[in-house]
Amino acid sequence: MLENVKRFDMDKPPKRQMLRPIMWALSFPGLISHRNKLTKIGMEGVKPPYLLLCNHNAFMDMKAAVKATFPHRTNFVVAIDGFISREWLLRRIGCICKRKFTNDLGLLWKLRKVAENGDIPVIYPEARYSLCGTTAVLPDGIGRLVRFLKLPVVTLICHGHHVNSPFFNLPDHKVKGTTATMKLLITAEEAKTLSHEELKARIEKDFVYDDYRWQEEKGVRITYPKRAEGLHKVLYQCPACRTEYRMTSSGTTLKCEACGKEWEVDELNRLKAKSGRTEFSHIPDWYEWERKNVRAEVEDESYSLSCAAQVDALPNAKGYIDIGSATLVHDMTGTRLSGTESGKPYEIFLPADTNYSVHIEYDYLGKKGDCVDLNTPDDTLYVYPVGRDFSVTKIALATEELYAFHRKRLAEEKRRRSAEKSSPAET
Repeated sequence: MLENVKRFDMDKPPKRQMLRPIMWALSFPGLISHRNKLTKIGMEGVKPPYLLLCNHNAFMDMKAAVKATFPHRTNFVVAIDGFISREWLLRRIGCICKRKFTNDLGLLWKLRKVAENGDIPVIYPEARYSLCGTTAVLPDGIGRLVRFLKLPVVTLICHGHHVNSPFFNLPDHKVKGTTATMKLLITAEEAKTLSHEELKARIEKDFVYDDYRWQEEKGVRITYPKRAEGLHKVLYQCPACRTEYRMTSSGTTLKCEACGKEWEVDELNRLKAKSGRTEFSHIPDWYEWERKNVRAEVEDESYSLSCAAQVDALPNAKGYIDIGSATLVHDMTGTRLSGTESGKPYEIFLPADTNYSVHIEYDYLGKKGDCVDLNTPDDTLYVYPVGRDFSVTKIALATEELYAFHRKRLAEEKRRRSAEKSSPAET
């Protein structure tokens, strides 16, 4: 595919951060306008290098990280689409390019180089904006990364950034009093001595958050008049009639076109049915109900999606290349994309047991609609399903549930074989 197109150079070593005053100038005004409060825990005497792990709800998270690490140099791991038309700038401010949800051993050595420079590698391990202000799945290898780097681990957990600018409704909602907590989570000695399972468990425990719960507890009211718009992209299944893909939203109202039921989103982002029972007042509860339904499809091995799609490729930082139509199949085996480019057929297959999550976009760039972002070491493909009978949110949920299903089955098979080997031989 795109055989004559030069790929992004993923092997370039990271540059030490330059232009720090520009980053400060781009970050601090926004944080000040939102009255962001930074709290530090256990950070006395902690100096670079250390590994900074941040949760990811909105672009303001990065501004908070600039504030938290001030005045030290940082190197942010950034997805390739962030480099489009500004690679020269991002490299100078220390950004490291990564294709999402791919195994990239070269990244390990780049992060080690950052540490050798005495600087701070910054990673967003969820690798995407949270869809509904709650924790996204973390990679299995996060503990191994900590063991490899042998650095102290500091976390930066932000609250209020999702409800201020949710992934499905990006305009600034003018939330005041956002917060960020910077904490020393793992010492250098613990990074060397704890198992990667123990390290991962500690990180996962610290990454538990819920922006809507935070909003309700803080009593932060949002008067933005279009606060419900786009919510149907996350809440794609009606809990009243269970129909999928027929939810819509406008203003402060969420509606099911199939049965006509409506819900109002109040200033605390709580849901209330306009008539009848309110199935879910808390947005993440509705989202997790959808996940439960997807899990049931996976566990009875009935999950399957097949649809036509339009595809854009992003082989380098110069921009997107339209490579035409294709067929997207997502089923129990994994994700398969097949099409033709320049008269030659191609097929990309991502096995379910190796693909723990996937990146999605809503109305990406305002052009072709919602898309699934598929990555290989050499290509990033933006796949836009055609029609109405799909949800990229469901594809994302199914990807995670399929991975968990196959990994569980694999673990059970290993235990069975181990038990057979250890049991006395039959006579």
